[in-house]
Amino acid sequence: MPTIATLVPRAAFTWVTHRLKRELKLPLITANRINDPAVAEEVLAKGHADMVSMARPLLADPDWVRKAAAGRGDEINTCIACNQACLDQIFERERASCLVNPRACRETELLVSPAVVKKRVAVVGAGPAGLAAAVTAAERGHIVTLYEASGQIGGQFNMAKRIPGKEEFHETLRYFRRRLELLGVEIELGREVDAAMLRGRGFDHIVLATGVRPRIPAIAGLDHPKVLSYVDVLLHGKQVGQRVALVGAGGIGYDVAEFLVQAPPSTSLDIGRYLKEWGVDQSYSGRGGLMAPEVEVPARKVYLLQRATGRFGLSLGKTTGWAHRASLKARDVETIGGVHYERIDDAGLHIRVDGGSRLLEVDNVVICAGQESRRELEAQLVGNRTHLIGGARLAAELDAKRAIDEGTRVAAGL
Repeated sequence: MPTIATLVPRAAFTWVTHRLKRELKLPLITANRINDPAVAEEVLAKGHADMVSMARPLLADPDWVRKAAAGRGDEINTCIACNQACLDQIFERERASCLVNPRACRETELLVSPAVVKKRVAVVGAGPAGLAAAVTAAERGHIVTLYEASGQIGGQFNMAKRIPGKEEFHETLRYFRRRLELLGVEIELGREVDAAMLRGRGFDHIVLATGVRPRIPAIAGLDHPKVLSYVDVLLHGKQVGQRVALVGAGGIGYDVAEFLVQAPPSTSLDIGRYLKEWGVDQSYSGRGGLMAPEVEVPARKVYLLQRATGRFGLSLGKTTGWAHRASLKARDVETIGGVHYERIDDAGLHIRVDGGSRLLEVDNVVICAGQESRRELEAQLVGNRTHLIGGARLAAELDAKRAIDEGTRVAAGL
């Protein structure tokens, strides 16, 4: 069962030490998914332990304790328990780091030092790459203007935070929002920029973090009203029927599947429901504290499709992917590989599998078939000290780890 992944509720296992305290007269330390000062204080106040242990949160923010002691919890760069840069890298025999803090374990290599000459920097795009670039450049003393075409910062994180089990992305956006405020970064939301305007304002550097757009595969009938993109579903709140086919089984496909089969609020926000879902018996009446899992009825029937014939979920994290696969399996998500997409019409999605035709009688078809970089501005700004980062540079899944790392490194070198 998952114990440390993002989908685990905060402090989900402190009841174990609380139970032990009834029988042991020894100081007890508790751990796992405690990343916020208020949560840690509540654990102690309830008598669940005598001390709280944290590891990953100190990778995310080495000043965690200092900020908590000073009542500056809103300035903490919160660990989101994604494991992508810490445990996943350890299990690949790579050095640990942190998705939200790429300087972790690289403090002597990735230096963020005061700028010798203050420069005027434009950052176009307020997704994870752009936010990291804007904050890092401002920390160094540069004068930064951040442009965002939509009405809010966050980019793809505004979709990720809606996925059951990924609510911690709210914290990353809260952190960046607070850093931008404290550093005095000028932010222009709802602002589409063009090359002439950027050149006219005389910026010394222009960082393009314009992100990605959904890739549209060549399938007959894509203009049918049944068809939606993952952006329609996760960001724009388009209505989705009870039977859904997802075209694409990468990270986005898995996220959309979780979003569609779990009715809100997610079990990641409720310890009791979470433990029942994974078969944990808090009463210890069952052997080993285990019981039959009680998975809630899925909100929809979902088909998760991919062209490849191999294993599903290969792009998921090494230490968390198994939990996502198990979660969807428990909710009766049907995975179909080796798919050839024929057409979409009133009847549903027509496919060929293993040489035979099959009709999926679905209400909607959601396209989760990857992304393409948005880099139109780059060609118009040749010779203008332009830096391309994040999804705008490489649309390879939605890689927040790489995006934040690139934003930080580019800004550190300005």
